[in-house]
Amino acid sequence: MTVDIPGWKHTYSGKVRDLYAPADGDPGRMLVVASDRVSAFDYVLSPGIPDKGALLTTLSMWWFDQLAGADGGEVIPNHLTGEAVPGEVAGRAMIVRSLDMLPVECVVRGYLTGSGWAEYTEHGTVCGIPLPEGLQDGVRLPEPIFTPAYKAPMGEHDENISFDRTVELVGAERAAELRDTSLAIYRRAAATAEAHGLILADTKFEFGTDADGVLRLADEVLTSDSSRYWDAEAWRTGATPKERMASFDKQIVRDWLAANWDKQGTPPELPAEVVERTVARYRELIGKLTS
Repeated sequence: MTVDIPGWKHTYSGKVRDLYAPADGDPGRMLVVASDRVSAFDYVLSPGIPDKGALLTTLSMWWFDQLAGADGGEVIPNHLTGEAVPGEVAGRAMIVRSLDMLPVECVVRGYLTGSGWAEYTEHGTVCGIPLPEGLQDGVRLPEPIFTPAYKAPMGEHDENISFDRTVELVGAERAAELRDTSLAIYRRAAATAEAHGLILADTKFEFGTDADGVLRLADEVLTSDSSRYWDAEAWRTGATPKERMASFDKQIVRDWLAANWDKQGTPPELPAEVVERTVARYRELIGKLTS
């Protein structure tokens, strides 16, 4: 549910986030509030995950700080203004620049799994990129690959696309910038994760341009909702694929839903045990990364 926030007007709600515009009509800023809603298979589920919005925001803000140079690396421009958020949504919101968002989700895969694994088993490719024969689910790829997706309109499914299609959507120069920036961020984040005993299997970024045409990292970044993190030791020693690739995200929700719903009609309500296990994994990831 949205909340009334003095000085701000609710304008839009996505699956997880609510957007507010300044009540004074300033077009240059927005308030982005992360809710506790959880989605899977393009459905918003019930109940939500307690404190999920605050946990996602905490992790995004930590990563934005790292990528702004706190880790000693190159500064990646982002959409944050640095302003304090209203008390009504403290801890789960960001005030950001309004950007012209690009219609491409910038997915980077360092490991073969998920929809990439599904395509590979059928065609030997991921987003049209040929991969060596005989790879297994969860294997580390020789090099991270950029596998973009088209951001479909609300209510439709996102679609994996080729780099050539990305060029058609945003132009050759911008497509190359998206690819190179995404791969650079992934490598940097993967090294940080590895130092904390984690594997960053894959992730997705969203970018927009400001009034000066500068590319800026936007939305959430490297969170449990936008990334797969695996425990490095479990990946090395797991006896089964499920043990090796147990992730610090909502995979628990996806697995339960896949086993208990045929994707027809309204999804069933999540059991309390699934909710509790999910929020515990979110908290555990933050503890591992930031300790």
